[in-house]
Amino acid sequence: MGRMDLPVQPPIEPMLAKAQVKVPDDAGVWSYEPKWDGFRALVFRDGDDVVLQSRNGKELGRYFPELLDALRDELVDRCVLDGEVVVPREIAADARSKTGRGRIRLDWESLSQRIHPAQSRITMLAQQTPAHFIGFDALATGDRSLLKEPFRVRREALAEAVNKKRWCHVTRSTEDPALATEWLKTFEGAGLDGVIAKRLDGPYLPGKREMVKVKHHRDADCVAMGYRIHKSGEGIGSILLGLYRDDGELQMVGGAASFTAKDRLKLLRELEPLREGDEMREGDPSRWNSAADKRWIPLRPEKVCEVAYDQMEGNSVEGRRFRHAVKFLRWRPDRDPSSCTFDQLDTPLNYDLYDVLEAQ
Repeated sequence: MGRMDLPVQPPIEPMLAKAQVKVPDDAGVWSYEPKWDGFRALVFRDGDDVVLQSRNGKELGRYFPELLDALRDELVDRCVLDGEVVVPREIAADARSKTGRGRIRLDWESLSQRIHPAQSRITMLAQQTPAHFIGFDALATGDRSLLKEPFRVRREALAEAVNKKRWCHVTRSTEDPALATEWLKTFEGAGLDGVIAKRLDGPYLPGKREMVKVKHHRDADCVAMGYRIHKSGEGIGSILLGLYRDDGELQMVGGAASFTAKDRLKLLRELEPLREGDEMREGDPSRWNSAADKRWIPLRPEKVCEVAYDQMEGNSVEGRRFRHAVKFLRWRPDRDPSSCTFDQLDTPLNYDLYDVLEAQ
């Protein structure tokens, strides 16, 4: 990244957050905002020169050419902003929503597909799934560095730095802890995954975990529908999890992994008697690790386990799955596999993405 005529130069580490289990409730101390589920990005704009920097200091701009144009058009001429790159999509009308109409929510799958080596595919996806920038902090405007300024000052500078709000936005915020706790419950329907708290008087500290994040933590009962052998060749590497759809089909929704060596062998002894046939099935290739062996061993759907998860992704039942790896908690011999349905995972769908943004 070349030098720009800005008081804060790229690359710079973003300020980070530490996890807590509940929203901090010290009124007058914190500013709260929704936790966006996208690619963290720092925007450096110096006239026509725009750098879109990832959390780990890499250049993101080549993957989002349409967003570079939007940043030139919608931000003040010289600024450094912190935020998130997201891809919103309209989901189909749902009987569970208050109006029954389709809503706009974040689509992680479409966002992740934007990181692609082929320029032709990047160009196509820039048109099909254009990205937006959600600003939530300001590090500099004009010739003024804001790193040492309190967040309440940086927040005002952020609002002034976004001139138009078609592709670039400012996230909503509040100083009311009760409202922030309500957001934790309701804004998940727009595809967000928690709440962030920032000290109103705190400076911007690159690389430091000075913010607080509160994410969703939930339990679900799933059918153990298969397993993969650990890469060492010893015991279970992951248990593949399934839920029943309304049409009676058992759909794979993710996997539980990260077992100790002792537990890997114990789980294999427990699951091997349920093995269905001698052949392994081919799984979907991993977009993160193309070399990973995705073959798996199917099981008779007779065993139920309880798992901990934070969020689902996918805008249709057929596409829904756990967003991150889940944690195996225990076997549930008291549960009938047929009772493991998507109903237990329902999230509110009565919020639109634009309800989570500052007034347009």
